[in-house]
Amino acid sequence: MNDDPSRLVATIPDSEYTLTIEEASTRYEHAGHPRTFRSIQRYCAKGHLDCRRIETTYGDKYLITPASVAKHIAYIEEVRPTTTGRDVPRPVATDVAFEESHEQARHEPATSPDLPRPVATEFVARLESENDFLRQQIGVKDEQIKDLTERARETNHLIAGLQTMLTPLLGRAAEPQADTAGAAERG
Repeated sequence: MNDDPSRLVATIPDSEYTLTIEEASTRYEHAGHPRTFRSIQRYCAKGHLDCRRIETTYGDKYLITPASVAKHIAYIEEVRPTTTGRDVPRPVATDVAFEESHEQARHEPATSPDLPRPVATEFVARLESENDFLRQQIGVKDEQIKDLTERARETNHLIAGLQTMLTPLLGRAAEPQADTAGAAERG
């Protein structure tokens, strides 16, 4: 007898994982419970469907067992509330509603027609004016950045010119010091 707890439940062979997300979606649709591809991916991620996640050159892909899709569809049908269709009236409710409708005078609807709220229109107008102001500020900032960039370029040219002018002067000043140091060593 094997006491290894990992071997108590047989695992499903990889050959059972045959359905793609698209094929599982078709099965849900044929059962009368259409699901999006994203919903089926969530079912896989949450463990509602028995699946394997494999890597492809275009990303990850789920392969699902047909038995787990059938089991999940059965679960959906079991927990889905049973309702009557819209075209099938409830006899008791229609009798009561019919009797009351003749006895009471019709009232105006409780809701008013859709009119723009003054607070909302003021808010929208304020937001639009702030957006215009911010767009103008962005234009000003762009101009300032352009000017500063040009000034930096001019400054770089001036510094380069100064360096070329000063290099011969600084080079000559360094030479006499080197000559005096050489003469001291010789003497």
